Amino acid sequence: MHTHLRRFFILSLAALLLACASTYKNEVVFKPSAKLERGRAVLVATPKNGFYNKEEYPSSRRQTAAVTQAAFARFSNQVAVSSSCTDLACLQTEGKQHYAYFVVPEILHWEDRATEWSGKPDRIEVKLVVFDGQSAMEIASIIISGKSKWGTFGGDHPQDLLSEPIKQYVESLY
Repeated sequence: MHTHLRRFFILSLAALLLACASTYKNEVVFKPSAKLERGRAVLVATPKNGFYNKEEYPSSRRQTAAVTQAAFARFSNQVAVSSSCTDLACLQTEGKQHYAYFVVPEILHWEDRATEWSGKPDRIEVKLVVFDGQSAMEIASIIISGKSKWGTFGGDHPQDLLSEPIKQYVESLY
C-alpha cells in the first residue's frame, strides 16, 4: 500500500511539472557555415502582425521585433529595429552601408487562447532569417514553434513564448 501511494505521488508530481512547462521545437531551415562576429551592427525588421483565424494581434509585430533585438543586443552594442521594414529589400535600402547583418522575423502563427479555462495552449511559430548585410546572402534561418504550459493561471500569452527560444538560437549563432 505504501509503495502504491509513493508511486501515485511521484506520477502526480511529474504530471504537475509537465503541465507547468512550455514546450518548444526548432526546425533549422538553413544551417550557418560559420559563427557570426560579435560586435558587428545588426538591423532587425519588424514583421507583419500575427493572426489566428481572422483575429489579428496588433502588438505581435513589435513584441517579436523587440525580443529579436534583445537577443542580438547580447552580442553587439549596435542593434536597431526598423519599424518600417518587414523584408530584406527594405532593410537593404535602409541600412546597407551601416549593418553587417540583417534579421527578418516572420510570424507564421500566433494563437492567444484562454488556456487556464479552455485547456487549449497558446501557440506561436516564428521564422527568423539572418542575412549578410553586404551580399544579402542568407546566413542562417530557423522556424521556432512554441506551445504554452497548461497551468498558466491566466498570466501567459504568445509573446511570453518568444524570448527563451530566440535567445537560445541567437546564442548558437555566435
